[in-house]
Amino acid sequence: MKIYSWNVNGIRAVIRKNDFGPFVAEHQPDIICLQETKAQQGQAEIDLPDYEEYWNSAEKAGYSGTAIFTRPKPISVLNDMTSDISEEHGLHDDSYGDPMKEGRIISAEYEHFYVATAYVPNAKRDLTRLPLRFNQWDPALLAHLKALEKKKPVIFCGDLNVAHTEDDLSNPKANVGEHGFTDEEREGFQNFMDAGFIDTFRLFNEGNGHYSWWSYMSKARERNVGWRIDYFLVSAELKDAVVGAEIHNDIMGSDHCPVSVELDLAKLR
Repeated sequence: MKIYSWNVNGIRAVIRKNDFGPFVAEHQPDIICLQETKAQQGQAEIDLPDYEEYWNSAEKAGYSGTAIFTRPKPISVLNDMTSDISEEHGLHDDSYGDPMKEGRIISAEYEHFYVATAYVPNAKRDLTRLPLRFNQWDPALLAHLKALEKKKPVIFCGDLNVAHTEDDLSNPKANVGEHGFTDEEREGFQNFMDAGFIDTFRLFNEGNGHYSWWSYMSKARERNVGWRIDYFLVSAELKDAVVGAEIHNDIMGSDHCPVSVELDLAKLR
C-alpha cells in the first residue's frame, strides 16, 4: 500500500498548473493526504473517479484545510479532534482565530490502522503563534494520536511545520530560534518520538540534503536550500511493515513536494 502526503498550497492552483493529475496518474497512491487545500469540497475540479474524497475545510475562505482521497473505503472518518481533547488542552481562539475551525486534521480508520493527516499551525515569523503551538496544539495532537492508538496503530502524516534536527534543514545555525526551528517546536516533535512514534524516512535515509519545502525566493529549490517539515510517523507496531519512505522532490506545483510511505500489508495480517 502506498500512502502519499502533500501540502499543495492551494488545491485549485496545483490543478490549474496541471501538476496534480499527472502526479496521481504516475504514482497511483492508494491514499492521498493533502494539506493547505485552501478550498471547500466542490470548489476544485478533481477527476479521480477511483477515489473517495473526505474534506476538512477551514471556515475562513481560501485558508488552511486538509483532505484525504482514498481508494480503500474507510471504516470511519473524524474531522478535527474530539471535544474532550480540545477542551482539556485549551484549544481556543488566539489572535489568528480558532485552530479548531481551520480544518487542520482528518483521521480515517481502516482495517489494520488509522491514517491521520494534519496541517500544524505555523508559529509565525514573529513567533506570535508559538505559545498556541507549544502549549496547546502539539500536546493535544499527541493526545489525539495516542487515543486512536488505543484501538489501532496509527500512520500520521502532514506538514508539521518544524525541522526536527539540524539534518532537517540546509542552514541550521542561521535558523536557530526562528519559526520552524525553535527549541519549543523541536521539543514538540521529539515528544511524538518519545511517545513511540517512528520517523519513517529516517529508517531508510541518514544525513542532510533531504528536504520537502523550499522558499520561492532566490531559487532555493533549484539550489536545494530547503527544510524537511513534511513527515510520515508510524506507531512502533507498524515498523516492520514499512518497506519504503520517500521524498518526491521532482514533483512540482507547490512550495512543498509530496512525501510517501509504502507498507507491506501482508505483514499486518
